[in-house]
Amino acid sequence: MAPSVRLASILGLSCLAFLLAAPLAAAPIEAGASQQTVTLGEEKIPVFLYRPSCENPSLLLVFHGVARNAGGYRNYARPLADQLCFVVLAPKFDRKEFPVWRYQQGGIKRKNGTTRSERDWTGQFVIELVDWARKQEGKALPYSLLGHSAGAQFLSRVAAFTPKEARRIVIVNPSSYVLAATDVAAPYGLGDVYGPEKSKEALKRYLATPVTIMLGQEDVGDKNLSETPEAKAQGATRYERGLNTFKAAREMAERQRLPFNWRLVEVPGVAHNAKKMFSSKQALNAIEP
Repeated sequence: MAPSVRLASILGLSCLAFLLAAPLAAAPIEAGASQQTVTLGEEKIPVFLYRPSCENPSLLLVFHGVARNAGGYRNYARPLADQLCFVVLAPKFDRKEFPVWRYQQGGIKRKNGTTRSERDWTGQFVIELVDWARKQEGKALPYSLLGHSAGAQFLSRVAAFTPKEARRIVIVNPSSYVLAATDVAAPYGLGDVYGPEKSKEALKRYLATPVTIMLGQEDVGDKNLSETPEAKAQGATRYERGLNTFKAAREMAERQRLPFNWRLVEVPGVAHNAKKMFSSKQALNAIEP
């Protein structure tokens, strides 16, 4: 074989080996509704997706309720996605792998009350899912978070404990919250996780986080209502608990002279219904940065 032919063959084989060894490039999230399985930490999480027909979208991560119906929640968020140009990502947290202490309560503490390492808190999956979506899209898209009921309980823990750069975290009709208080133990307050100085920093960060508490004014029933002593101490109904939590946080910020970036949005005539809450006109104001 002539030297030039031999060299060409070697180069060709080398290029083929490189292409076979190189990872496949990420592909943008496809238009319309779809589903993918995404590896977050050591978990493989089904993620229900929706991409509207608009230019330069941002991301909206949507967190399901106690029925774990992530596909339904993806669909509930479509009116918001179409109006505000959001790519929706709705992860499904399986009940077996993510029981109440790990989903609704954010995995801050185990069921036996021991505090877990920060890297194991479930809120870290939010950051990882944003990173995954940004890699798919090839750009650092801004993002917002939206959760209802059990998913809103989870987002209250994310807002309180997970550093993030979300434009807005919308917490809709949860059974319980993280209070803006360092003398209430996690996962119902900021206490019993940090030392004294870090607790003050966590309180300041939490109050400055762009949180919206969004409440259905008719959400006064008791179906699937958390009845732990800590949750009951926040109020008798979901509606009352939301009002009390917002009021206490605002008063804490005023007393401590700390920045306060929370917002309270109420939806008249709606009870514990994610579809109606997400499609209400008030939802646009709730999620506005």
